[in-house]
Amino acid sequence: MARIISLSDLTDLVGKQTGLSEWVTVDQTMIDLFADATHDHQFIHVDPERAEAETPFGGTIAHGFLSLSLLSAMNYECVPQVREKRMGINYGFNKVRFMTPVKSGARVRGRFILTNRRYRGASMVMLTHAVTVEIENERKPALTAEWLTIIEFDPKDHPERQPEAAG
Repeated sequence: MARIISLSDLTDLVGKQTGLSEWVTVDQTMIDLFADATHDHQFIHVDPERAEAETPFGGTIAHGFLSLSLLSAMNYECVPQVREKRMGINYGFNKVRFMTPVKSGARVRGRFILTNRRYRGASMVMLTHAVTVEIENERKPALTAEWLTIIEFDPKDHPERQPEAAG
């Protein structure tokens, strides 16, 4: 798990890389399980022989949403956790772009840059991260995205809140 920081530390992290995960192997078993969970059994994901014969990928590729879903675990592994957090909420994405297919057997990792933090009311802070899922030995990433998360905390745990907190 990543290091522990305080709410007040977030200000100094804006504009900086906050995490780089370990490499994760995206193998055919992972792809097949994701296909089962999402009911997306398109042959480019689950039929290695056909994908090799009929696609330019040379075999099966991971679902784009599989690559995107790995961000949660990658985030937990390497992005600093906020000590005062009572709960974290995935608020969504402003922008996601799938750049390069992840071939079965490839290794990927997540890179996280905190681009903004904004208080919402007395007990929440919204974080915006520029995230990239990199593919080992590939020039272009699997995906880029702008990810929004919310940290809920007890207001008494952050008495030094800045004036912007009212908005």
